Amino acid sequence: MKTYHFIGIKGTGMSALAQILHDSGEMVQGSDVEKTFFTEEALRKKKIPIYPFSETNIKDDHIVIAGNAFPDDHIEIQEAKRRGNVYYRYHEFLGEWLNNYTSIAVTGSHGKTSTTGLLSHVLNQAYPISYLIGDGTGKGHKDSEYFVFEACEYRRHFLSYEPDYAIMTNIDFDHPDYFSSINDVFDAFQEMADNVKKGIIACGDDEQLQKIQAKVPVVYYGLSASNDFQAQNIIEDEKGTTFDVFVRNTYYDTFSIPMFGKHHILNALAVIAMCHYEGIPADVMKEVATFKGVKRRFTEKRIGDQILIDDYAHHPKEITATIDSARRKYPDKEIVAIFQPHTFTRTKTFLTEFADSLSLADHVYLCDIFGSARENSGQMTIDQLVDLVEGSTLLDISETAVLKQYRDSVLIFMGAGDIQKFQQAYEKTIVKCN
Repeated sequence: MKTYHFIGIKGTGMSALAQILHDSGEMVQGSDVEKTFFTEEALRKKKIPIYPFSETNIKDDHIVIAGNAFPDDHIEIQEAKRRGNVYYRYHEFLGEWLNNYTSIAVTGSHGKTSTTGLLSHVLNQAYPISYLIGDGTGKGHKDSEYFVFEACEYRRHFLSYEPDYAIMTNIDFDHPDYFSSINDVFDAFQEMADNVKKGIIACGDDEQLQKIQAKVPVVYYGLSASNDFQAQNIIEDEKGTTFDVFVRNTYYDTFSIPMFGKHHILNALAVIAMCHYEGIPADVMKEVATFKGVKRRFTEKRIGDQILIDDYAHHPKEITATIDSARRKYPDKEIVAIFQPHTFTRTKTFLTEFADSLSLADHVYLCDIFGSARENSGQMTIDQLVDLVEGSTLLDISETAVLKQYRDSVLIFMGAGDIQKFQQAYEKTIVKCN
Protein backbone atom coordinates (compact mmCIF):
# COMPACT_ATOMS: atom_id res chain seq x y z
CA MET A 1 0.00 0.00 0.00
CA LYS A 2 1.34 3.43 -0.90
CA THR A 3 2.39 5.82 1.85
CA TYR A 4 2.18 9.61 1.75
CA HIS A 5 5.22 11.25 3.32
CA PHE A 6 4.85 14.91 4.34
CA ILE A 7 8.01 17.03 4.52
CA GLY A 8 7.16 19.69 7.10
CA ILE A 9 4.07 17.95 8.46
CA LYS A 10 3.70 20.37 11.38
CA GLY A 11 2.82 23.27 9.09
CA THR A 12 -0.80 24.36 9.41
CA GLY A 13 -1.83 23.43 5.88
CA MET A 14 0.35 20.32 5.80
CA SER A 15 -1.00 19.06 9.13
CA ALA A 16 -4.58 19.52 7.94
CA LEU A 17 -3.93 17.78 4.61
CA ALA A 18 -2.23 14.87 6.35
CA GLN A 19 -5.30 14.40 8.54
CA ILE A 20 -7.61 14.48 5.51
CA LEU A 21 -5.65 11.72 3.76
CA HIS A 22 -5.50 9.68 6.98
CA ASP A 23 -9.26 9.97 7.50
CA SER A 24 -9.79 8.95 3.87
CA GLY A 25 -8.05 5.63 4.52
CA GLU A 26 -4.55 6.45 3.29
CA MET A 27 -1.25 5.60 4.99
CA VAL A 28 0.36 8.83 6.18
CA GLN A 29 3.60 9.81 7.90
CA GLY A 30 5.71 12.95 8.05
CA SER A 31 8.85 14.71 9.20
CA ASP A 32 9.66 18.08 10.71
CA VAL A 33 11.86 19.93 13.19
CA GLU A 34 11.73 18.62 16.75
CA LYS A 35 10.37 21.88 18.15
CA THR A 36 6.79 21.49 19.42
CA PHE A 37 4.01 23.20 17.44
CA PHE A 38 0.31 23.52 18.27
CA THR A 39 -0.56 21.43 15.19
CA GLU A 40 1.04 18.31 16.64
CA GLU A 41 -1.71 17.31 19.05
CA ALA A 42 -4.20 16.34 16.32
CA LEU A 43 -1.56 14.41 14.39
CA ARG A 44 -0.51 12.42 17.43
CA LYS A 45 -4.12 11.68 18.39
CA LYS A 46 -4.53 10.02 15.00
CA LYS A 47 -1.24 8.15 15.51
CA ILE A 48 0.34 9.72 12.43
CA PRO A 49 4.11 9.13 12.76
CA ILE A 50 6.33 12.23 12.90
CA TYR A 51 10.08 11.83 12.38
CA PRO A 52 13.05 14.22 12.56
CA PHE A 53 14.28 15.30 9.14
CA SER A 54 16.49 12.66 7.54
CA GLU A 55 17.02 11.32 4.04
CA THR A 56 16.42 7.83 5.48
CA ASN A 57 12.73 8.76 5.92
CA ILE A 58 12.23 8.55 2.16
CA LYS A 59 11.43 5.11 0.73
CA ASP A 60 10.94 4.11 -2.90
CA ASP A 61 7.19 3.56 -2.61
CA HIS A 62 6.47 6.92 -0.93
CA ILE A 63 4.41 9.68 -2.50
CA VAL A 64 6.19 12.77 -1.21
CA ILE A 65 4.44 16.07 -0.43
CA ALA A 66 6.72 18.96 0.54
CA GLY A 67 5.68 22.05 2.46
CA ASN A 68 6.13 25.30 0.59
CA ALA A 69 8.43 26.72 3.29
CA PHE A 70 11.22 24.29 2.42
CA PRO A 71 13.74 24.96 -0.39
CA ASP A 72 14.54 22.51 -3.18
CA ASP A 73 17.91 21.72 -1.59
CA HIS A 74 16.29 20.30 1.58
CA ILE A 75 17.82 16.88 2.32
CA GLU A 76 14.52 14.98 2.04
CA ILE A 77 13.45 16.75 -1.16
CA GLN A 78 16.84 15.97 -2.67
CA GLU A 79 16.51 12.31 -1.66
CA ALA A 80 13.00 12.04 -3.09
CA LYS A 81 14.17 13.43 -6.41
CA ARG A 82 17.22 11.15 -6.42
CA ARG A 83 14.99 8.11 -5.92
CA GLY A 84 12.45 9.30 -8.48
CA ASN A 85 9.52 9.37 -6.05
CA VAL A 86 6.18 10.80 -7.08
CA TYR A 87 6.65 14.31 -5.72
CA TYR A 88 4.38 17.31 -5.11
CA ARG A 89 4.53 20.66 -3.45
CA TYR A 90 1.63 21.16 -1.01
CA HIS A 91 -0.43 23.39 -3.31
CA GLU A 92 0.17 21.11 -6.31
CA PHE A 93 -1.20 18.06 -4.52
CA LEU A 94 -4.14 19.97 -3.09
CA GLY A 95 -4.99 21.21 -6.58
CA GLU A 96 -5.41 17.60 -7.73
CA TRP A 97 -7.14 16.31 -4.58
CA LEU A 98 -9.99 18.85 -4.62
CA ASN A 99 -11.16 17.58 -8.02
CA ASN A 100 -12.73 14.60 -6.22
CA TYR A 101 -15.44 16.79 -4.67
CA THR A 102 -17.69 19.81 -4.99
CA SER A 103 -14.93 22.14 -3.87
CA ILE A 104 -15.28 25.48 -2.12
CA ALA A 105 -12.13 27.59 -1.83
CA VAL A 106 -12.08 30.29 0.84
CA THR A 107 -9.57 33.00 0.10
CA GLY A 108 -8.82 36.60 1.02
CA SER A 109 -6.10 38.67 2.65
CA HIS A 110 -7.83 38.47 6.03
CA GLY A 111 -10.49 36.26 7.59
CA LYS A 112 -10.07 33.16 5.44
CA THR A 113 -9.26 30.78 8.30
CA SER A 114 -12.25 31.84 10.42
CA THR A 115 -14.57 31.74 7.39
CA THR A 116 -13.28 28.31 6.32
CA GLY A 117 -13.85 27.06 9.85
CA LEU A 118 -17.36 28.51 10.02
CA LEU A 119 -18.45 27.10 6.64
CA SER A 120 -16.97 23.69 7.51
CA HIS A 121 -18.82 23.70 10.82
CA VAL A 122 -22.16 24.53 9.21
CA LEU A 123 -21.94 22.02 6.35
CA ASN A 124 -20.62 19.33 8.68
CA GLN A 125 -23.90 19.41 10.61
CA ALA A 126 -25.84 18.10 7.61
CA TYR A 127 -23.49 16.44 5.11
CA PRO A 128 -20.47 14.16 4.96
CA ILE A 129 -17.72 16.64 4.10
CA SER A 130 -13.98 17.07 4.05
CA TYR A 131 -12.28 20.29 5.08
CA LEU A 132 -8.87 21.87 5.38
CA ILE A 133 -8.57 24.85 7.72
CA GLY A 134 -5.48 27.03 8.02
CA ASP A 135 -5.25 26.49 11.78
CA GLY A 136 -3.97 22.96 11.21
CA THR A 137 -7.40 21.30 11.36
CA GLY A 138 -8.30 18.77 8.70
CA LYS A 139 -10.99 16.14 8.28
CA GLY A 140 -11.56 13.63 5.52
CA HIS A 141 -14.57 11.47 4.71
CA LYS A 142 -14.73 8.76 2.05
CA ASP A 143 -18.25 9.85 1.06
CA SER A 144 -17.65 13.60 1.16
CA GLU A 145 -20.09 15.71 -0.81
CA TYR A 146 -18.18 18.96 -0.26
CA PHE A 147 -14.55 19.83 0.22
CA VAL A 148 -14.05 23.18 1.94
CA PHE A 149 -10.49 24.45 1.97
CA GLU A 150 -8.46 27.53 2.70
CA ALA A 151 -6.68 28.92 -0.36
CA CYS A 152 -3.66 31.12 0.37
CA GLU A 153 -2.63 33.83 -2.04
CA TYR A 154 1.06 33.86 -1.01
CA ARG A 155 3.33 33.33 -4.03
CA ARG A 156 0.13 32.85 -6.04
CA HIS A 157 -0.11 29.28 -4.78
CA PHE A 158 -3.91 29.42 -5.03
CA LEU A 159 -3.59 29.53 -8.81
CA SER A 160 -2.97 25.76 -8.62
CA TYR A 161 -6.64 25.35 -7.70
CA GLU A 162 -9.69 25.20 -9.96
CA PRO A 163 -12.52 25.10 -7.40
CA ASP A 164 -16.22 24.89 -8.13
CA TYR A 165 -16.84 27.89 -5.86
CA ALA A 166 -14.73 30.56 -4.22
CA ILE A 167 -15.51 32.78 -1.25
CA MET A 168 -13.42 35.96 -1.41
CA THR A 169 -13.37 37.89 1.87
CA ASN A 170 -11.21 40.89 0.88
CA ILE A 171 -8.13 42.01 -1.03
CA ASP A 172 -5.43 43.89 0.87
CA PHE A 173 -1.71 44.48 0.55
CA ASP A 174 0.22 41.88 2.54
CA HIS A 175 3.21 39.55 2.08
CA PRO A 176 5.44 42.44 0.95
CA ASP A 177 8.32 39.97 0.60
CA TYR A 178 6.50 38.70 -2.49
CA PHE A 179 3.80 41.13 -3.64
CA SER A 180 4.99 44.54 -4.86
CA SER A 181 1.74 46.51 -4.39
CA ILE A 182 -2.01 46.30 -3.91
CA ASN A 183 -2.32 46.12 -7.70
CA ASP A 184 -0.08 43.06 -7.74
CA VAL A 185 -2.27 41.41 -5.10
CA PHE A 186 -5.41 42.29 -7.07
CA ASP A 187 -3.98 40.75 -10.23
CA ALA A 188 -3.40 37.49 -8.34
CA PHE A 189 -7.00 37.42 -7.12
CA GLN A 190 -8.26 38.21 -10.61
CA GLU A 191 -6.34 35.21 -11.93
CA MET A 192 -7.84 33.11 -9.13
CA ALA A 193 -11.34 34.28 -10.12
CA ASP A 194 -10.68 33.10 -13.67
CA ASN A 195 -10.08 29.56 -12.34
CA VAL A 196 -13.47 29.25 -10.58
CA LYS A 197 -15.93 26.91 -12.32
CA LYS A 198 -19.41 27.71 -10.91
CA GLY A 199 -19.65 30.85 -8.79
CA ILE A 200 -17.95 33.42 -6.56
CA ILE A 201 -19.21 34.72 -3.23
CA ALA A 202 -17.46 38.08 -2.67
CA CYS A 203 -17.60 40.83 -0.07
CA GLY A 204 -19.20 43.77 -1.84
CA ASP A 205 -18.05 46.17 0.88
CA ASP A 206 -14.46 45.61 -0.26
CA GLU A 207 -13.40 48.19 -2.83
CA GLN A 208 -10.95 45.85 -4.57
CA LEU A 209 -13.38 42.95 -4.85
CA GLN A 210 -15.92 45.21 -6.54
CA LYS A 211 -13.50 45.38 -9.48
CA ILE A 212 -13.17 41.61 -9.97
CA GLN A 213 -14.24 40.45 -13.44
CA ALA A 214 -15.48 36.86 -13.52
CA LYS A 215 -16.64 34.33 -16.07
CA VAL A 216 -19.06 32.88 -13.50
CA PRO A 217 -21.86 34.50 -11.46
CA VAL A 218 -20.68 36.71 -8.58
CA VAL A 219 -22.86 37.04 -5.47
CA TYR A 220 -21.99 39.95 -3.20
CA TYR A 221 -22.47 40.14 0.56
CA GLY A 222 -21.91 42.93 3.07
CA LEU A 223 -23.43 45.68 5.17
CA SER A 224 -24.21 48.16 2.39
CA ALA A 225 -27.57 48.10 0.60
CA SER A 226 -26.05 47.38 -2.81
CA ASN A 227 -25.14 43.81 -1.83
CA ASP A 228 -27.15 40.72 -2.80
CA PHE A 229 -26.93 39.56 0.84
CA GLN A 230 -27.06 42.32 3.43
CA ALA A 231 -27.00 42.33 7.24
CA GLN A 232 -29.35 44.81 8.90
CA ASN A 233 -30.68 45.53 12.41
CA ILE A 234 -27.46 44.43 14.11
CA ILE A 235 -27.75 43.94 17.87
CA GLU A 236 -24.98 43.03 20.31
CA ASP A 237 -25.51 41.61 23.79
CA GLU A 238 -23.40 39.64 26.24
CA LYS A 239 -23.86 36.45 24.19
CA GLY A 240 -22.80 37.78 20.81
CA THR A 241 -24.39 39.38 17.76
CA THR A 242 -27.82 39.03 16.13
CA PHE A 243 -28.73 40.41 12.72
CA ASP A 244 -31.35 40.17 9.99
CA VAL A 245 -30.34 38.98 6.54
CA PHE A 246 -31.94 40.52 3.46
CA VAL A 247 -31.56 38.80 0.11
CA ARG A 248 -31.78 41.36 -2.69
CA ASN A 249 -33.63 43.74 -0.35
CA THR A 250 -36.15 41.12 0.83
CA TYR A 251 -36.06 39.88 4.43
CA TYR A 252 -34.80 36.29 4.55
CA ASP A 253 -34.19 35.29 8.18
CA THR A 254 -32.55 36.27 11.47
CA PHE A 255 -29.21 34.82 12.54
CA SER A 256 -27.09 34.88 15.70
CA ILE A 257 -23.35 34.34 16.13
CA PRO A 258 -21.41 34.04 19.40
CA MET A 259 -18.85 36.63 18.24
CA PHE A 260 -18.43 40.40 18.19
CA GLY A 261 -17.31 42.79 15.48
CA LYS A 262 -18.08 43.65 11.86
CA HIS A 263 -15.60 41.11 10.47
CA HIS A 264 -17.45 38.24 12.13
CA ILE A 265 -20.77 39.41 10.68
CA LEU A 266 -19.19 39.48 7.24
CA ASN A 267 -17.77 35.97 7.69
CA ALA A 268 -21.22 34.69 8.64
CA LEU A 269 -22.81 36.46 5.67
CA ALA A 270 -20.31 34.78 3.34
CA VAL A 271 -21.32 31.37 4.70
CA ILE A 272 -25.03 32.16 4.51
CA ALA A 273 -24.70 33.38 0.91
CA MET A 274 -22.72 30.28 -0.10
CA CYS A 275 -25.26 27.93 1.48
CA HIS A 276 -28.19 29.82 -0.03
CA TYR A 277 -26.59 29.58 -3.49
CA GLU A 278 -26.29 25.80 -3.06
CA GLY A 279 -29.90 25.48 -1.89
CA ILE A 280 -29.01 24.51 1.67
CA PRO A 281 -31.90 25.10 4.14
CA ALA A 282 -31.89 28.03 6.57
CA ASP A 283 -32.05 25.73 9.60
CA VAL A 284 -28.65 24.32 8.58
CA MET A 285 -27.26 27.84 8.10
CA LYS A 286 -28.37 28.73 11.63
CA GLU A 287 -25.65 26.44 12.95
CA VAL A 288 -23.46 29.56 12.72
CA ALA A 289 -24.81 30.13 16.25
CA THR A 290 -23.01 27.02 17.59
CA PHE A 291 -19.57 27.73 16.10
CA LYS A 292 -16.79 27.55 18.70
CA GLY A 293 -14.13 29.19 16.55
CA VAL A 294 -10.83 27.96 15.13
CA LYS A 295 -7.43 27.64 16.76
CA ARG A 296 -5.52 30.85 17.45
CA ARG A 297 -8.39 33.14 16.41
CA PHE A 298 -9.58 34.98 19.52
CA THR A 299 -9.04 31.85 21.61
CA GLU A 300 -9.96 32.77 25.17
CA LYS A 301 -8.88 31.53 28.57
CA ARG A 302 -9.86 33.00 31.95
CA ILE A 303 -7.24 32.89 34.69
CA GLY A 304 -8.30 34.55 37.91
CA ASP A 305 -9.61 38.00 37.09
CA GLN A 306 -7.86 38.20 33.72
CA ILE A 307 -8.99 37.16 30.24
CA LEU A 308 -6.13 35.80 28.10
CA ILE A 309 -6.69 35.78 24.34
CA ASP A 310 -4.48 33.99 21.81
CA ASP A 311 -4.85 35.44 18.30
CA TYR A 312 -3.08 35.01 14.97
CA ALA A 313 -3.39 38.73 14.08
CA HIS A 314 -0.21 39.78 12.27
CA HIS A 315 -1.39 42.58 9.95
CA PRO A 316 -2.47 46.06 11.15
CA LYS A 317 -6.08 45.53 10.03
CA GLU A 318 -6.24 42.21 11.85
CA ILE A 319 -4.89 43.81 15.03
CA THR A 320 -7.52 46.54 14.77
CA ALA A 321 -10.29 43.95 14.32
CA THR A 322 -9.07 41.83 17.24
CA ILE A 323 -8.85 44.78 19.64
CA ASP A 324 -12.30 45.94 18.47
CA SER A 325 -13.78 42.49 19.23
CA ALA A 326 -12.26 42.56 22.70
CA ARG A 327 -13.62 46.06 23.35
CA ARG A 328 -17.10 45.01 22.27
CA LYS A 329 -17.13 41.82 24.30
CA TYR A 330 -15.48 43.32 27.40
CA PRO A 331 -16.43 47.03 27.34
CA ASP A 332 -15.57 47.55 31.01
CA LYS A 333 -12.08 46.05 30.95
CA GLU A 334 -8.70 47.47 29.99
CA ILE A 335 -7.11 45.98 26.89
CA VAL A 336 -3.43 44.95 27.03
CA ALA A 337 -1.82 44.07 23.68
CA ILE A 338 1.23 41.80 23.62
CA PHE A 339 2.37 41.70 19.99
CA GLN A 340 5.10 39.82 18.16
CA PRO A 341 5.66 41.13 14.58
CA HIS A 342 5.97 38.44 11.91
CA THR A 343 8.71 38.83 9.27
CA PHE A 344 11.04 41.78 8.84
CA THR A 345 9.62 42.90 5.50
CA ARG A 346 6.06 43.08 6.84
CA THR A 347 7.21 45.01 9.92
CA LYS A 348 9.15 47.49 7.79
CA THR A 349 6.37 47.95 5.22
CA PHE A 350 3.58 48.53 7.74
CA LEU A 351 5.56 50.12 10.57
CA THR A 352 3.33 53.20 10.91
CA GLU A 353 0.13 51.18 10.45
CA PHE A 354 1.22 48.76 13.17
CA ALA A 355 1.80 51.68 15.53
CA ASP A 356 -1.65 53.11 14.78
CA SER A 357 -3.50 49.83 15.29
CA LEU A 358 -1.64 48.92 18.48
CA SER A 359 -2.38 52.36 19.92
CA LEU A 360 -6.03 51.30 20.15
CA ALA A 361 -5.08 49.19 23.18
CA ASP A 362 -4.72 50.70 26.66
CA HIS A 363 -1.26 49.17 27.18
CA VAL A 364 1.18 47.71 24.66
CA TYR A 365 4.05 45.24 25.03
CA LEU A 366 6.19 44.32 22.02
CA CYS A 367 8.23 41.16 21.47
CA ASP A 368 11.20 40.73 19.15
CA ILE A 369 10.42 40.27 15.46
CA PHE A 370 9.80 36.65 14.49
CA GLY A 371 11.47 35.64 11.25
CA SER A 372 10.34 32.65 9.22
CA ALA A 373 11.68 29.73 7.24
CA ARG A 374 11.76 32.01 4.22
CA GLU A 375 13.12 35.13 5.96
CA ASN A 376 15.10 34.69 9.17
CA SER A 377 16.97 37.99 9.27
CA GLY A 378 16.58 41.63 8.35
CA GLN A 379 17.67 45.18 9.09
CA MET A 380 14.55 46.06 11.08
CA THR A 381 14.60 45.92 14.87
CA ILE A 382 11.69 45.91 17.29
CA ASP A 383 13.04 49.14 18.80
CA GLN A 384 11.79 51.06 15.77
CA LEU A 385 8.22 50.01 16.52
CA VAL A 386 8.66 50.61 20.26
CA ASP A 387 9.65 54.20 19.44
CA LEU A 388 6.45 54.75 17.45
CA VAL A 389 3.95 53.30 19.94
CA GLU A 390 3.65 55.75 22.80
CA GLY A 391 4.03 54.11 26.19
CA SER A 392 4.92 50.70 24.75
CA THR A 393 7.42 48.38 26.42
CA LEU A 394 9.77 45.75 25.00
CA LEU A 395 8.91 42.41 26.60
CA ASP A 396 11.40 39.60 27.13
CA ILE A 397 10.04 36.12 27.74
CA SER A 398 11.69 36.06 31.18
CA GLU A 399 9.81 39.23 32.17
CA THR A 400 6.20 38.18 31.54
CA ALA A 401 5.42 38.44 35.26
CA VAL A 402 5.00 42.19 34.69
CA LEU A 403 1.60 41.41 33.16
CA LYS A 404 0.24 40.41 36.59
CA GLN A 405 -0.31 44.07 37.40
CA TYR A 406 -3.25 44.32 34.99
CA ARG A 407 -6.05 43.12 37.22
CA ASP A 408 -9.49 42.56 35.69
CA SER A 409 -8.06 43.18 32.21
CA VAL A 410 -7.96 41.48 28.81
CA LEU A 411 -4.49 40.38 27.69
CA ILE A 412 -4.28 39.75 23.93
CA PHE A 413 -1.25 37.76 22.75
CA MET A 414 -1.05 38.46 18.99
CA GLY A 415 1.21 37.22 16.21
CA ALA A 416 1.80 34.58 13.55
CA GLY A 417 5.11 33.35 14.97
CA ASP A 418 5.57 31.75 18.39
CA ILE A 419 3.84 34.37 20.54
CA GLN A 420 2.20 31.45 22.37
CA LYS A 421 5.45 30.88 24.26
CA PHE A 422 4.99 34.29 25.93
CA GLN A 423 1.48 33.36 27.04
CA GLN A 424 2.68 29.98 28.26
CA ALA A 425 5.54 31.60 30.19
CA TYR A 426 3.09 34.03 31.78
CA GLU A 427 0.70 31.25 32.77
CA LYS A 428 3.56 29.37 34.44
CA THR A 429 4.43 32.55 36.34
CA ILE A 430 0.87 32.78 37.64
CA VAL A 431 0.90 29.14 38.74
CA LYS A 432 4.17 29.63 40.66
CA CYS A 433 2.82 32.70 42.41
CA ASN A 434 -0.33 30.89 43.45
